[in-house]
Amino acid sequence: MAGRIRDDDIAEVREKARIDDVISEYVTLKRAGGGSLKGLCPFHDEKTPSFNVNPARQFFHCFGCGEGGDVIAFLMKVDGLTFTETVERLAEKVGVQLRREDGDDEPVRPRGPARGRLVEAHKVAQEFYAEQLASADAVVARQFLDQRGFDQAAAQMFGVGFAPRDGEALTRHLRGRRFTDEESVAAGLVAHGRSHYDRFRGRLVWPIREANGDTIGFGARRIFDDDRIEAKYLNTSETAIYKKSQVLYGIDLARTAMKDSQQAVVVEGYTDVMACHLAGVRTAVASCGTAFGTDHARVLRRFMGDHDTTSGEVIFTFDGDSAGQKAAMKVLESDQVFASQTYVAVAPEGMDPCDLRLKEGDEAVRELVAKRLPLYRFALDNILARHDLDRADGRVDALRDAAGLVASIRDKTKVDAFSRELAHMVGMDVDEVRAEVRRAASRPVRTDERRPSRAPDAPEQPQPQRPALPSLSDPRFLIERELLKLVIQHPAGVGRTTAHVTTTDFTHPTFAGVWEAVSAAGGPAAGADDPGWSNKVRGAATDPAVVAAITELGVEPVRGTADPNPTFAVAYVYRLQELTTSRRIADVKARLQRTNPVEQALDYNRMFGELVTLEQHRRRLREGAVGQPGAAT
Repeated sequence: MAGRIRDDDIAEVREKARIDDVISEYVTLKRAGGGSLKGLCPFHDEKTPSFNVNPARQFFHCFGCGEGGDVIAFLMKVDGLTFTETVERLAEKVGVQLRREDGDDEPVRPRGPARGRLVEAHKVAQEFYAEQLASADAVVARQFLDQRGFDQAAAQMFGVGFAPRDGEALTRHLRGRRFTDEESVAAGLVAHGRSHYDRFRGRLVWPIREANGDTIGFGARRIFDDDRIEAKYLNTSETAIYKKSQVLYGIDLARTAMKDSQQAVVVEGYTDVMACHLAGVRTAVASCGTAFGTDHARVLRRFMGDHDTTSGEVIFTFDGDSAGQKAAMKVLESDQVFASQTYVAVAPEGMDPCDLRLKEGDEAVRELVAKRLPLYRFALDNILARHDLDRADGRVDALRDAAGLVASIRDKTKVDAFSRELAHMVGMDVDEVRAEVRRAASRPVRTDERRPSRAPDAPEQPQPQRPALPSLSDPRFLIERELLKLVIQHPAGVGRTTAHVTTTDFTHPTFAGVWEAVSAAGGPAAGADDPGWSNKVRGAATDPAVVAAITELGVEPVRGTADPNPTFAVAYVYRLQELTTSRRIADVKARLQRTNPVEQALDYNRMFGELVTLEQHRRRLREGAVGQPGAAT
């Protein structure tokens, strides 16, 4: 066997392989003073950089996890290489001719093919696939690319290729390049059943590369109708060098632009990455065969140097349909992994960047990214869309749902601004919104509680229990309570004063249920000469809470008089209907606040007229109640 590498050659490799250049392929480094560089550690998850590199002394050290050493130690750790493999790889990179001493064996390698052989096999496979794209059998593959706006130069830029339909073409090619079947299978390029056969057959293939440009896997798309494999996309299976939860397609092309611009654009497919880069959005990447997860976020953070909350953007592109909304909500739940600001870019008509570029050109793709929305705003719109903001109860429910989202904003200095924005969107007083946001912030978060921004069609999750109904004795419902006491206890004294009262005049659900029972029993006039009136009302109720309330209202003394009459009762009717009118006024004002008076002039003028009419009606009700005995406030 070949002898060990000579010590002086190893020393030369250490000297020529600049540690900052090598580590910069994995971590975005920033100057930290004293000649040192700093970044986010690739060996453990952190948000504050504790990973330091000293180029002058050629070593690194992480004050967070304790990892440290020279350039060889770094590569051995980050890529899982043996010492010899690392030295060989660095020697090739810096142009050092390695010599070996006779008689000494190489260190024993771990079981299975060496990483270098797996990477080399992928390099050979990528070159083979790229050559096959020009073959006569690849006409359909070339047509697919052409129909999506990608020419030969684009295919070469991204290394796109074609896997022949012959099920053993790559297998034979790898054998011809002296790769064993064991190595080809371990690389995920060849499968083994009764015999060895190509993993990808009759498909368009994209090489998936590490940040340093090494190909470590492939993504393959079905292009023939008679493809017996149903899946539209196939990806390399998990191997010693390919972990789908940690790789991002396009990272080799995007990493420099991401560092320079402090921006990353996350799209959903290989052709979307191609479209973005060709359109000038050079920070685009995509996950490979799996949803974007926390490990992917860590990769982005390392290359962006994402530890500064005042700069940096991560922009996700999603379809505007329900699936896209669900994906955005999932990202929102893990948004805290980023220090950068997180945005969403939704293309018109649900188009992805590839379709958008094809239909409207490169400028449209750049504009899509430029018009990004803050992720929280996308989620907020999603929440509010589930509620009827033209109803008072709808606005209250919307506020409760949205307040938790606003309260969770990472940058607390922006919470007040977002509260004002929410107040405008729902048409409510800003102080009321601020109070609800404070309540949401002070509520403890249960372990089974999900954010309220779950998309409408997302899988059902455990939901927080709805808050208990307000007390029937709450002063907000005083008028409702007193009028119902009169109706239950003194129906003759009420007479026909309640002829225009409806269930919608009652804002407490239980009191609304009491009025429904009263109406079902024939109304107050039916109880004027009926000694069993209160029992009849109780019998008309089905909700136990309503039955209990009728009993309570039937025994509690009426405020202000022992002998109520219609003149006394009418004051409560006026006040009740004045409150109803006030709620209608608030509804119209909320709609006005959300209506553009220029672009929606007709609607705006109609609502303004309605508002004037309601204000006049409320004034008449208020004047009617003034001076009436028992006019409660």
